Amino acid sequence: MPRPIILTSHPNRGAGAVPPLNWGAADPQQRGPVIATLQNPATRNAIGTHAGSYALYRALAVASGQLRADHRPDFSNTRPAVPLGPFGAWGDPAKIVSLDPWGHLVPEVYAAELAAGQDIRPSIAVTRAHMNMPEVTQAMRAGRLAPDGEVLLPNGDVRVTKVAIEPVWWLPGVAARFGITETELRRHLFEQTGGMFPELVTRPDLRVFLPPIGGMTVYLFGEPEKLGKPETQVACRIHDECNGSDVFGSDICTCRPYLAHGIEACIEMAQEGGVGVIVYNRKEGRALGEVTKFLVYNARKRQEGGDRAEQYFQRTECVAGVQDMRFQELMPDVLHWLGITRIDRLVSMSNMKFAPIVESGIAVVARIPIPDGLIPADARVEMDAKKAAGYFTEAVPDAAELAIAKGRAL
Repeated sequence: MPRPIILTSHPNRGAGAVPPLNWGAADPQQRGPVIATLQNPATRNAIGTHAGSYALYRALAVASGQLRADHRPDFSNTRPAVPLGPFGAWGDPAKIVSLDPWGHLVPEVYAAELAAGQDIRPSIAVTRAHMNMPEVTQAMRAGRLAPDGEVLLPNGDVRVTKVAIEPVWWLPGVAARFGITETELRRHLFEQTGGMFPELVTRPDLRVFLPPIGGMTVYLFGEPEKLGKPETQVACRIHDECNGSDVFGSDICTCRPYLAHGIEACIEMAQEGGVGVIVYNRKEGRALGEVTKFLVYNARKRQEGGDRAEQYFQRTECVAGVQDMRFQELMPDVLHWLGITRIDRLVSMSNMKFAPIVESGIAVVARIPIPDGLIPADARVEMDAKKAAGYFTEAVPDAAELAIAKGRAL
């Protein structure tokens, strides 16, 4: 007999069974778990589903018979490799609106609910690892870094703590960050995803949304237990994904060189007794996507007069309709989640990142630009354009310099 399809736009007939969700409560029991279960709609208190964009692969696995739709994970031995939090910002509904502060502690703080049969999934995981990058070994050979046996090992391995975070949006808080109403936010999320989540417009009682977008990975250098203490110095780089440069070494931008420079700064800070923090966001191509990014590359290289800084942002806007869609308003949340109230060395020149951090109440002591020698020749166009647009720099290019064609042709 065919299984009936449950339309999520229908009002929840078992509304009394929905666990309350009091966003911003400092106690996890008072806050309540985030539940986006698919097997028991009567207990859902969130829109969307766990695993974000990977939920579509789960659908394929279920459809092809490789995964049971009612599979329940066994969380034995999955607890965080190191303790993180709680910190004061976890109880402030205005400080954290785009992730679940208790997401890594689900099996611990909601053990009774899990035992009672509620399907609650972690949205954060914390583990330990070693990383090895050729830029780190090059810094060792150049004498800028020295192994200490704790943070940096003689073979170039770096000990890190890794944190994977899936987005969990508190819709009222997200709307407030953008200066719009929750109703406006819900409508546009619904319309611009082709009506993918009807609950956005039919279930105003569900105020948490698990969006099908990429999350972030945090790399911590040093002892994470020092986070949240006022005496702990912090070096930090907020880095937005760039597959071409970060993974494959494309030289049209400064992404991998700046990421490597940030990692070097984080290692140095950890060796000095502080903590280094790399936040890696999945926002490929300024959140425009890689297809759009490559189209823009072609437009830049083929334009009359060559690839030059004065037309850098215009070429993106011609294709995408906007220069940038990363919208860093939500970015400081992860810093508050880590208990950070001061960044002693912010390894970033971006005004779009600096302003939201400071406006969220986090002090920045020093900003660290990328050394000139790390900028690839074909990336000079990008760097000059960004400096002229407000990037942190001591020398702003003038109009004459911006007009000079600098990038390679196709």
